[in-house]
Amino acid sequence: MSHLTKKILVKTLYPIAALSNKLDALRRLWANARLNSALNGAVHTSVVVLNTPELHGTRQISLGQNLYLYRDLYLETQEQGQITIGNDVVLSRGVHLVAFAGIVLEDGVMIGEYSSLRDANHRIVSEGSMRHSGHVGKPILIRRNAWIGRGVTILGGVTIGEGAVIGANAVVTKDIPAGAVAVGIPARVIKA
Repeated sequence: MSHLTKKILVKTLYPIAALSNKLDALRRLWANARLNSALNGAVHTSVVVLNTPELHGTRQISLGQNLYLYRDLYLETQEQGQITIGNDVVLSRGVHLVAFAGIVLEDGVMIGEYSSLRDANHRIVSEGSMRHSGHVGKPILIRRNAWIGRGVTILGGVTIGEGAVIGANAVVTKDIPAGAVAVGIPARVIKA
């Protein structure tokens, strides 16, 4: 490709790229405004929303400041469940948070793509359908600056300690202490 051809292409494509960047910014503003409306004005202007999360249930959701919310999030609150998200939290693409009792993400928590935090499980019944058996919920607490890897599942009643790291695809069924690294199914501490 000649220098002249490159120059012509750059002059032609630069305005298109600039327009694309402006459209991305407008999409983010639109997503922020939609989420703000859905949560009755509870979204701070510092929150970056790449597209509006899918919201279900009672919408008892509290959001901090300086959040980065990727695409395809699913947030659900049922019964007395609440989702509380602190400041500087990152929820990567496809994260699911489902609260019947409560989920708290303290400041600085990062949650990797397609992770699932569900604080409730169906009751096991001998008769009738599982669908209508009801739920047993136990709160989930993720302490400051914890890092939850890609594809992690965290079940009800679990506390992840401050600064802990949970490796990709782990299933966390028990508390993880502060500063620990945990991996596997079920998750076990490999570094304290």
